[in-house]
Amino acid sequence: MNGKFSERLKELRTARGISQKQLGLEIGTTYSAVSYWEKGINEPKISYVIALCKYFDVTADYLLGLTDEI
Repeated sequence: MNGKFSERLKELRTARGISQKQLGLEIGTTYSAVSYWEKGINEPKISYVIALCKYFDVTADYLLGLTDEI
């Protein structure tokens, strides 16, 4: 994945005012997984990408940095 994913995930999370721990609980993972995704250390499984898109109400193309349209 490109760096856009990490940037957009962090932007969406902070705009909503939630912690990495809260986001992890909402989508069924750990805060450390969210932290690694935001730092670009690890990439999420597709099931988590889907969960993130649903949670933030954005398209996968937007989250993955393929388009700037939400």
